[in-house]
Amino acid sequence: MAGNRDRFSTATRLRLLGEQTAARVYRSQNRRQDRRSRLTGRAAFLALVVCTLVVALAYPMRQYVSQRNEIADQERLAREAKQRVEELRDEKARLQDDAYIQRLAREHLHYVMPGETGYTVIDPDVSERRREERGATGRPWYSNVLDGVDNADRPDR
Repeated sequence: MAGNRDRFSTATRLRLLGEQTAARVYRSQNRRQDRRSRLTGRAAFLALVVCTLVVALAYPMRQYVSQRNEIADQERLAREAKQRVEELRDEKARLQDDAYIQRLAREHLHYVMPGETGYTVIDPDVSERRREERGATGRPWYSNVLDGVDNADRPDR
């Protein structure tokens, strides 16, 4: 009977309850440590080093890419300049030829050689279209000039 009394005594119950509570606390601490152990100090340091490297290399990489683009643009401009120089050399060589100069004078300045008759054909539709484009249909030229002077000071133009 003494064993039964011990089993149901308050002190025994409290001791058992304390042991059960301690076991629960120990289990919950182990679970927390299991969760916590996933991110060790080494992993945190490695993540810090990787982030530092990314931040440290971001600006130089951006500069590198922008400088490569600028170099490509400058090379393109140099090629265009070389092409323009070649065109100008060709034009200079053509201008040394008297036949080419005569052809240019005939085309642009409407020169004619002695004994030739020069004709200038004016298409009435083209001159009318030019007048309509300017908004000066049927008006004398001086009124267009005065309108241009008046409209020059308007802020909406």
